[in-house]
Amino acid sequence: MTVFILIACLGGVLVGLSRQLNGRLSISTTPLIASFWNHAVGFAVLSCLGLVVGGLLPAGAGEAPWYIYLGGPIGVVFVAAGSWAIARIGAVNTALLIIGGQMVTSVALDYARAAPTSFWANATGILLIVGGMMVSRRRRKSGGSQ
Repeated sequence: MTVFILIACLGGVLVGLSRQLNGRLSISTTPLIASFWNHAVGFAVLSCLGLVVGGLLPAGAGEAPWYIYLGGPIGVVFVAAGSWAIARIGAVNTALLIIGGQMVTSVALDYARAAPTSFWANATGILLIVGGMMVSRRRRKSGGSQ
């Protein structure tokens, strides 16, 4: 179990590093160029890893429904938007925006799918997220460090 926790932590560090590099690159170029290089390097590294480890093209990939492959274009938009946002509002605010957006969207998707959820737990979670963002924003406006 410890190995999986360490792998998850390493993944988080690498995602943070990737966002920082994309933000810096988008400042010196454009968010679209930063997104292009993010995906080009990611494609090359993951393709090599898939060839070495095996399973680059899993069985049944051709029979998958078309909408399964929408993650790629959505990822391009997400990375480009993240690169644009980091250059304008900073890495911490961008991370808060992404985490808050993911949490609120997951609650909305649960309701859209009619998944069994607790309304009060979801409402409390959303209120805590929005409240935390408001407190963070208020501290920055009153002269706190960024």
